[in-house]
Amino acid sequence: MNPGGIIEPGAAALPLHADDVRALPESELLAAAVDISREIERLETLRVAAVAEIDERAVSFDAIGFRSVKLWLASTTLLEVPAAARILALGKALRRQPEIADAFEGGRISADHAGLIARFCERPPRGMPDEALDSCRNVLLDCATGPTATTDTVRGAIAKLERIFESDELPASEDTDRNELHASKTLNGRVAVKGDFDSGTGEMLLTALSALTKPRNPVDDPAGMRTPGQRRAEAFTEILRHYLNSGDAPVEGGERPHLSLHVNARDLARTEPNTDDHADTGSSTPADHADMLGDKDVAWMPWMGPLTIATARRIACDCTLTPVVMDDGVPLDLGRTTRTVSKKQRRALAARDNGCAFPSCGEPPAHCEGHHIEHWADGGPTDLDNLVLLCRYHHRLLHHSHWEVEIGTDRHPWFTPPSSVDPYKKPIPAHNRAGPLAA
Repeated sequence: MNPGGIIEPGAAALPLHADDVRALPESELLAAAVDISREIERLETLRVAAVAEIDERAVSFDAIGFRSVKLWLASTTLLEVPAAARILALGKALRRQPEIADAFEGGRISADHAGLIARFCERPPRGMPDEALDSCRNVLLDCATGPTATTDTVRGAIAKLERIFESDELPASEDTDRNELHASKTLNGRVAVKGDFDSGTGEMLLTALSALTKPRNPVDDPAGMRTPGQRRAEAFTEILRHYLNSGDAPVEGGERPHLSLHVNARDLARTEPNTDDHADTGSSTPADHADMLGDKDVAWMPWMGPLTIATARRIACDCTLTPVVMDDGVPLDLGRTTRTVSKKQRRALAARDNGCAFPSCGEPPAHCEGHHIEHWADGGPTDLDNLVLLCRYHHRLLHHSHWEVEIGTDRHPWFTPPSSVDPYKKPIPAHNRAGPLAA
């Protein structure tokens, strides 16, 4: 182990497998856990540097069908797109902040702490003189150094520096440029929301929530037992519902925003689970597994994905239904109309493609356009068997590259890469058909 505390490549911890770790005596197990953690930290610095270098070289991902470095990284690893974006952002910031990069690459601070300090240094308080930046950076690096440093400690130090150097020009509470709202899907299918708003926006939000979050007498109304946090969540849901019902939202994807739900009509009408569909036959063939993972008893939403039939029935109690007749997962043809894809055809495409059909993309339907496989100018009809849903980037890519798309025998899109991507030009199933369910 080197003086910086980082395990060297090829050290004893690396050849270990999970079974080897489970067999270690306690004294070696503790040391191995520390060494492995340090090796992970070392490899993380290399990944950040490599991704930043790829971005710096302006590697073109167009030929292989990716809009950016982060989408390519997420598609070729187990990373989610937000995590890949954070890695890229950190790498780019460290190129501009060599002092922070030295601490990170030397194993003295974590990736999270390096990102916090880099953001402060690149966007310091307006009242902080330029000559104070170096000393402030050093203070923050000291706070972030070592295994006992916490994110709260670093954030607390940043908050103190912002308070010290805040100018009289515009207080932080009124600076709308600092406003942020993050809404991220979680692994269990929920959405985590985190925001930071100026006082004016905050006042509007609290005013909107106030009338819907008044405490109620639990004797008269059992719902009054709900916590303040639960009441605020219910109020926020009501605000969103009123907004979408108002019809004032701008058009997106050819329609005004609304909650869209795709569900099998038979499943929606069924009152009891159909156990016959999932009977245990004792077989374990891939075909059986694919059937088990089919779309029976599962609803689907464009942004959030799978939804239980029970919740789908609750939503369907008060909704506008658009029937789309399906044949083995493919909407039946709605007929030739005009060059422009109709609203009904868009809904049918969304039901079939579940968003951008290009492999490894999956942008939601609201961000997609209908692409004619055989161009309209060449006599191609505006029929479902001649249409595929693509995001704007991949729509352009299909028009201006050697990628090809066709509807396969399963009546779903298949994409053929150019020889520069795959010399054998092996067709790739659409995004929502990838994996064990692909035909």
